Amino acid sequence: MNGAEAPVLSLAGRPVARYVTRPELPARLSPRPHLHPVTTLAGTAVTESAPADHLHHLGVGVAVPDVEGHNFWGGRTYVRDRGPTELDNHGAQRHLSFPHRDPAGFTEELRWVAAGRELLREHRTVRAVRLTPAAWALDLTFALTNVTGAPLGLGSPATNGRPGAAYGGFFWRARKEREAPDVFTAGATGEAAVHGSRADWLALAGPSWTLVFAGGDERTRRDPWFVRTAEYPGAGSSLAHDARLPLAPGATETRRIVTVVADGRLDAAGAAALAREAVGAQAGTPAPPRVPHPHPSTDHPPGDHPPRDRKKRADQ
Repeated sequence: MNGAEAPVLSLAGRPVARYVTRPELPARLSPRPHLHPVTTLAGTAVTESAPADHLHHLGVGVAVPDVEGHNFWGGRTYVRDRGPTELDNHGAQRHLSFPHRDPAGFTEELRWVAAGRELLREHRTVRAVRLTPAAWALDLTFALTNVTGAPLGLGSPATNGRPGAAYGGFFWRARKEREAPDVFTAGATGEAAVHGSRADWLALAGPSWTLVFAGGDERTRRDPWFVRTAEYPGAGSSLAHDARLPLAPGATETRRIVTVVADGRLDAAGAAALAREAVGAQAGTPAPPRVPHPHPSTDHPPGDHPPRDRKKRADQ
């Protein structure tokens, strides 16, 4: 890719995140634009991309494991009464354009394509905002519009029969270190207590960094949190937790997640204060997405052949 297609987010002349616009990946990994690496202001990396434990975890981005049966998450697909299953059903997110770009962020148009047609059009807004000398915020809003002319259902392994696996939507794969990070909200501590809960914010705290994820609007705050710390460090906001999320033709679902990226370990009071400041730092509302046509288009996803797995891997 050329430099014009790979924005680097900077604050006061210091790079804090790189956006991978056109990843060259096998189809099995559901290629999609994502942020990696993301760092603290002191330069500590707080993301991983394609780690050995889950090759389809790609930094920070938006991924959905079931869009009307198509896998935009990567890896195996959870099939009711069968479990994780290798299927040829992967989709890809395709960058279209950057309507706006500056050193601190951008807006982007994307197409979600599978089985030779466009299912969703996405309008994405990404912005870096400095909060303190030791903390900044990544403000990410995405708006998904059904452009097929028929209803679509967005699901997760949980809605397909796997309890506790309601991943899908915004997802941040954090840095894996010797010790698992701590996880807490204002009212709960530990993976078992926090996972699946609804809270205004959720924090992951490593030895020298803290990530605080906050819902940027009322609709996003109603989505439960998905979190892992013991198996791997990652957190996201669940689009389809208890039931599939229906999307009528031409309808749009919008979510805003604001993530504080801080040097050092924050306690609950410090995390809450920075989360409030970050959510209020800017409006974060995307321009209305442009829907170019009401019917599916023909566009074949990349023809990569997935490599054989060296061993079976979990797919969440």
